[in-house]
Formats: sequence, C-alpha cells, structure tokens
Amino acid sequence: MARYNSFTSEEISAELAAVNAAYQGFKAKGLKLNMARGKPSAEQLDLSRPMLEVLGEEANLTSSDGTDCANYGGLSGIPEAKQLLARLLNDDPENIIAGGSSSLTLMFDAIARLWTFGTEGNAPWGTLERVKWLCPSPGYDRHFAICETFGMELIPVPLTDEGPDMDMVEQLIAVDPSIKGIWCVPQYSNPTGIVYSSQVVNRLASMACAAPDFRIFWDNAYSVHHLYPQHPVQVADIAAACVAAGNPNRYLKFASTSKITFPGAGISGLAASPSNIQEALKVMGIQMVGPDKLNQLRHGRFLSTDEALQNHMASHGKLLAPKFQLVDRKLSEGLKGTVECSWSSPQGGYFISFEAPAGTAKRIVALAKDAGVQLTGAGATWPYGQDPKDSNIRIAPSMPPLDELDQAMDVFVTCVKLAALEQLAE
Repeated sequence: MARYNSFTSEEISAELAAVNAAYQGFKAKGLKLNMARGKPSAEQLDLSRPMLEVLGEEANLTSSDGTDCANYGGLSGIPEAKQLLARLLNDDPENIIAGGSSSLTLMFDAIARLWTFGTEGNAPWGTLERVKWLCPSPGYDRHFAICETFGMELIPVPLTDEGPDMDMVEQLIAVDPSIKGIWCVPQYSNPTGIVYSSQVVNRLASMACAAPDFRIFWDNAYSVHHLYPQHPVQVADIAAACVAAGNPNRYLKFASTSKITFPGAGISGLAASPSNIQEALKVMGIQMVGPDKLNQLRHGRFLSTDEALQNHMASHGKLLAPKFQLVDRKLSEGLKGTVECSWSSPQGGYFISFEAPAGTAKRIVALAKDAGVQLTGAGATWPYGQDPKDSNIRIAPSMPPLDELDQAMDVFVTCVKLAALEQLAE
C-alpha cells in the first residue's frame, strides 16, 4: 500500500472508515493489556526464585568481612554486595556504596545532599537563585521528576545515536554556572536503546564547566541487560575518563538489580570518587544505621561470580528477545510504507522508542487506552511531560506474555493508522 500522505481525499476517507471499523472491533473485545512500564514478566521473576533459598535455616549469616548481616552496622554495605555491584558499575568494590532496592532512591538522596550541603566547599544548591539541569531527550520520566521536585529548571538536549548532542552540551555548560548536572543512561538508553560512543564519554569527562560542582548522574541501569548475550555491547567507563581528564569528582554512577532479580527486593549501588563517597557516608551515617544486609548477602551469594551473572542475564535475554522481535515485526508489517513513522531496534534494555507522525502521540495513546491497551503517557519521555513534537511513545514489551503482546501490538498499529488518517482528513 502507498503512504497515506499520498492518498487522495477519497482514498483517505475510505481507508479511515476501514481502519476505524477494525479499531471498533478491538474495543468490543474488552481487552486489558498493559505495556505502560518496563516491568519484568512473571517468567523473568521466576529465574530468581532459587535466591530465596540461599539463606536457609542453617545458612551462615556472616559476610566475608565478619559483619553479622542480621544486626546493625555496615553503613556502606557488605563486600559480597559491593563485588556484585562492581560488575554492574564497572568499578572497584572499594569505590561503591551498596544500598537498598532502588537506585532511584540513591539518585534522589544524592541530589538532596548537594541541595542541602553542597560539595567540595561550594554553596548548597538550594541556596542558589537558579539551578538548571540538562536532560537528554527522549529520556526517563523519573529522572526528570526528581529534578522537578527540587524546583530545577530542566533543559532538553537532543539525544543522538551516540549520546547527548555534545556540541549543545558543551556550549551550554561552558558559560552558565547555574547548570549543575546532566542525566545519562549510557547503555541501552531509556527509551531509545542507544549506546553512548567513547567519544561522547570522553567529551563529557573533559568538557569545560562554568560550575565547579557540575555532576554527571550516570545511570547504568542496563549495563548487563543484553538481548543477545553472545554479542554484548559495552560502554567506555566514565570514571576512568573523568580521572584521565583531571575531573575525578565529576561523576556519580548508579545501578541496581531491579531488573536482574526482584524489582521490589533488589539491591542498589552508588560508585564515585573517594571524596564523593566520604561526603555521602557522612550524611548517610545520620540518615540510617545500615542497609538490609541479609538481602545484600542473598544477592551476593546467588550471583557470586561473573559466570553466574552472565548465565542469569542470558536467561533473561532468551525471554525478552522474542518480545522485542515481535514488536519490530508487527510495526514493520503494519506500518512500513503507509505511515510516516520510525522506531528503535535496540540490542538490549527494556524499551522501544516509537516516533509517530508529529502531533499524534497523545491521540494514539488515548485511542489505545480506550481499546484496552495501557501505554506510557505521551510526553512522559520529555521534561515536564512536554514533547515539543507530540510524537514520541515508549513501548515496554517485557511484561505481557507473547500472545497478549501480539494482541496489544495489533491494537497499537491500528491506533497509529487511525490517528494518522484522522490528521490527514482534517
């Protein structure tokens, strides 16, 4: 079929009637399908069930450094947890703080410390008239929400196939000391799936910053989440690049096991320079006595070696890859050659980024919802929820079983066609 934008008005009306009839058929089915968040499926969660037996009644609850994991203490986490997190963060265990189930908590707390106490003798951010933050977009809505909560001014930065638009980043931060940081998801970025190039990593590490306390928040959320483990993709280490550039305190790296084991009961980690680690621990020592060390011990023993982690993630990949392939196939079969749109084909991570015809994303999401398919809200991938083109939609294929995902994608494709035809018919 020819592209819709080449149709005559009569052809548009006829095709619109046909697609609307198909859409009404989906609505009549009363579907309840969810692709709104990147949650692991039930089958993925089952992969970690053996971990629940690691600490049986007779298990030794003492960590390798002699810490009683059932008692108070161990503010920065136990060695077993740090060793696991070191693999996710591409860092040394001694540079890591092991925390609770959410890396988002570590990110929020890191900004809260900078906001309240400052760093390296610089003024606390909360005392400044303006604080700005760079947000590569499309990006992760929860990152943006943290900054919005603190009243920062968010500046969207285009996300290229190699990372943030570094020409724009360098121009902005070189002259504006109120710009204090940037969000980065360097590997299988949420939602586009792109991987930062070594050149981008090095430019981030070495760029001249008007703010001496500028920080790169490096969310390594998907560092081991390969769809095809036989061809893993790796990213240059931001820590090594910052040290080499003479900016050893510029980065803060974050990761968790949320999509490795149990999202509601994982462990998380912060990797940073010795100076940044000591600043964090000084405040954390007042905030709490210590993390859940039993859960840290459980994770450390369950994924105790590189091989154990690789095998575990390969099992995840085997469950996820067919779902990503199904989405790509459905989009190709249903939309190529008809609707002006595009989508990512990531090699890992949890999302597919779909670019609909400009001005239709909100309509597509609303149509899908009315037909029983829940998607992430249109605009969520941009600061303040405002997509300037109203075109980006994040597809999260991980949670539904394949048969439900198949149905959901049929609905999605129909909604894209319907919204595009409605726009052309105006």
